[in-house]
Amino acid sequence: MFQIIFNELSAAELSGLPKGLQLTLLSEFQILPEDLDRLADGNARFGRIERDGKRLFRYRASDYRIYFEPCPQGVTIHRILHKNTLSDFLFRSKLPLAEDDQLGRAKAFWKRIDEGANARQTP
Repeated sequence: MFQIIFNELSAAELSGLPKGLQLTLLSEFQILPEDLDRLADGNARFGRIERDGKRLFRYRASDYRIYFEPCPQGVTIHRILHKNTLSDFLFRSKLPLAEDDQLGRAKAFWKRIDEGANARQTP
């Protein structure tokens, strides 16, 4: 069975949004088991962020970014962040790289991901 698993932080981020927006984001996050096989090939639908051997994927849904990684059950969603949060961060960092490269090099981003990874997961 293919599952989308929310950790404690991503579940809280999603539940803090209006119900209609929650449904919109979840309906836009279209991922199938066969998509996981193509993630390593650089599927254009998903951004890829790497640091120290850890790899996350990003999916843009409306004005939000869903950060996830494959897991044996399906995918684990680490964070759901509004695009302006990341845009503001990237603007302040002024790094001359693509968005995913900038995030991959930003310690603050990985700290936020680690906070979610250390939180309890909710299927």
